[in-house]
Amino acid sequence: MRFGRDEDATCLQLDNILAKSNDELAKMAAIYIVDVDTVDMYKRYFDITLIPATIFFFNGEHIKVDYGTQDHTKFIGSFKTKQDFIDLVEVIYRGAMKGKVMVTSPIDQANIPKYELLYKDI
Repeated sequence: MRFGRDEDATCLQLDNILAKSNDELAKMAAIYIVDVDTVDMYKRYFDITLIPATIFFFNGEHIKVDYGTQDHTKFIGSFKTKQDFIDLVEVIYRGAMKGKVMVTSPIDQANIPKYELLYKDI
């Protein structure tokens, strides 16, 4: 699920990659585009403060991914290439089929957006 806004340039870049990947991944994944402003409950639940945020599920279970960042619950930003996204979905699918709830990202660290998490009121 991609959480973002239709008018955001980075979301549009990501949507383009998702659309191009859809046919190749049809047997492994369903891709959904969600407007972050229409789902306040999920925005709070998944702590979506940066967009776009891509969250992966398998049979209704949230699959976490170690991207080498502080947050394993979601991918923040756009994928650099269509192949990065396809490779990630394949790793998630294979891991989930084996019962894993967390997998390691195959994406090159240079292609993963960098950001810092700031915690408020903890």
